[in-house]
Amino acid sequence: MASHCCVSVLVTMVVLALLLTFVLHSAEAQIGVCYGRNGNNLPSEQQVVNLYKSNGIGLMRLYDPDQSALQALQGSGIQLLLDIPNDQLQNIANDPSQANQWVQNNVAPFTSSIRYIAVGNEVQDSYKPFVLPAMQNIQNAINSANLGGQIKVSTAIYSAFIVNSFPPSMSTFKDISFMGPIVNFLNSNGSPLLANIYPYISYVGDEKNIQLNYALFTAPGTVVNDGGNGLPYQNLFDALVDAVYAALAKAGGENIPIVVSESGWPSDGGDSATASNAGTYYNNLINHVKNGTPLKPGQIETYLFAMFDENQKTGAATEQNFGLFTPDQQPKYGQLNFGS
Repeated sequence: MASHCCVSVLVTMVVLALLLTFVLHSAEAQIGVCYGRNGNNLPSEQQVVNLYKSNGIGLMRLYDPDQSALQALQGSGIQLLLDIPNDQLQNIANDPSQANQWVQNNVAPFTSSIRYIAVGNEVQDSYKPFVLPAMQNIQNAINSANLGGQIKVSTAIYSAFIVNSFPPSMSTFKDISFMGPIVNFLNSNGSPLLANIYPYISYVGDEKNIQLNYALFTAPGTVVNDGGNGLPYQNLFDALVDAVYAALAKAGGENIPIVVSESGWPSDGGDSATASNAGTYYNNLINHVKNGTPLKPGQIETYLFAMFDENQKTGAATEQNFGLFTPDQQPKYGQLNFGS
């Protein structure tokens, strides 16, 4: 009897240890970094994968199915959010065989690495009609490859898709005829919505009404009381995420989780774009997403933008200055604790 009790206690301890390991692993797996490649001075793909591993970064977003990067990821243990670029959506939407070919070329050989497929990023204007049919064709191709339970298909939106976002509970999708069917797709397939969340962009767009400390997670107390849901907001990131949740709920997607597919702060090139502010933002963001938002407590899977400064990015000067590392692989903000 005593021997049996000892065995039972030992088994219980082993189970608890395994559960603890799983929980810790899950916690570490919530922070990823976007691997943008718009630079002519960046490390090789294998060097990049090694840099992810040496810094404990377990998740990567890759904006196109670059074969060298996909090969370098094999056996690394890094999980991938893989994009289909916007300019490929029309062909995939109009021809299921193109979707099947895309999956066979870019997914099937790398299934151990791929977590999500983002069918387009911040799609607007002429590409919008192709998003849903491309998602459907890719989902069918994933299912045909017996990967439907393993790889989730979604699309990435950003703040322009949301209107009436102050307070968060009032938010709705700007174009429900576009987003409504996408929400139905996500519901049907158990997929998250990918959302690019940038307090920096909201802040510089309305500095009269948004305080810098509210955007940087450094406000000393509640800044916004949302009368619609009775929740207090101490930082802009939470407000922006919960605005997307509110819009989802109004569109029938109240149970759809959000994955923050981009969030970052530039270190140069614009108002309040300093290394000090960027370092503050990234450190605080990493610590904050372990706890969720006022509306949705719990960890938020979040991808920091981006791994490197990209000297060939177009647009505002800030676009070239979102890197966590310099092109020679040196950390810009000290040792960020990606596995926190």
